Amino acid sequence: MSAADIKTAGPEVPAPRPPAGDGPAPSAPRRSRWTNGPLLPYLLIAPAAVALAAVFLWPLIKTVIMSFQDVGRRELWTGQAAEWVGLEQFTNILGEGEFYDVLWRTVLFMVVCVVTTMAIGLFLAHSMQRMTKAVRLLLTGALIAAWSLPLLVATSIFRWFADSDYGVANMVLTEYLGLDFQGHNWFLDPKQGFVVIGAVVVWGAVPFVAVTLYAALTQVPAELEEAAELDGAGRVGVFRYVTWPVIKPVFQMVATLSVIWDFNVFGQVFLMRGNKPEPEYNLLGLYSYEKAFESNSFSQGAAIALITVLLLSGVAVYYLRQLIKIGDVE
Repeated sequence: MSAADIKTAGPEVPAPRPPAGDGPAPSAPRRSRWTNGPLLPYLLIAPAAVALAAVFLWPLIKTVIMSFQDVGRRELWTGQAAEWVGLEQFTNILGEGEFYDVLWRTVLFMVVCVVTTMAIGLFLAHSMQRMTKAVRLLLTGALIAAWSLPLLVATSIFRWFADSDYGVANMVLTEYLGLDFQGHNWFLDPKQGFVVIGAVVVWGAVPFVAVTLYAALTQVPAELEEAAELDGAGRVGVFRYVTWPVIKPVFQMVATLSVIWDFNVFGQVFLMRGNKPEPEYNLLGLYSYEKAFESNSFSQGAAIALITVLLLSGVAVYYLRQLIKIGDVE
């Protein structure tokens, strides 16, 4: 074996790398359109979109279809094709005077509950600003506890408060205020009954409103309020010209949510009246339930539900506009 053969059979010497900047640059790792591309946000929200479609969109489509049919117990249980009746269900509902009585009662109940809720919530939020940290934490904990209480438990507590024989309300009014409320039944008069039911609704909604408005109030610059006070503005002036413009978007958003919630009140009335509300206690949600499950006219119930959705669609659009405005400001 010659020296030339030994050199050829030896270990290979790696070729020297070209200096940086010479030749083509190494190719970058290829980006996947699913994991790191423009489709990634849509991929992430896809499960939530599917869940929302299953929970909300399909029932809404089914409600629209049923409202144009005549679905009774036979069609519901046997799956037999229902007869298409066009707008007959809507004309029947809108032709009844009872519908307008229920609609007026629902709107009035919603307005009273929303105004009361927002007033108490704003008062508590302002009060929390002036409390010590320990008291504010205690109040916040109490609000969260009240908010997390199940509806059935909260309704049972208020039923006990308003009980005719052993209720706290009658005892306080009779023994401490000297009024004749011994054995008084609050639900004989629907106006008084709705006061008790409204108290349950407001009591359950105030914690969310108060905590949300308190968070908005913490965003008001303290130096602006101090400057307004130095310029001679009173508390009302400071609130009107300094505080209110800052918290206004949040206040409007929470008020809009309260309108939607209180317009659809169902469980509070249903439980308060022992699962059989009298016609005088019917709100739109209960009216739809009564038509669908007590009169076995599921299509009329669907028509009332669809009318309710249409009435609230304007409020929902306003709520979305507020969300978009807040997002633009941020």
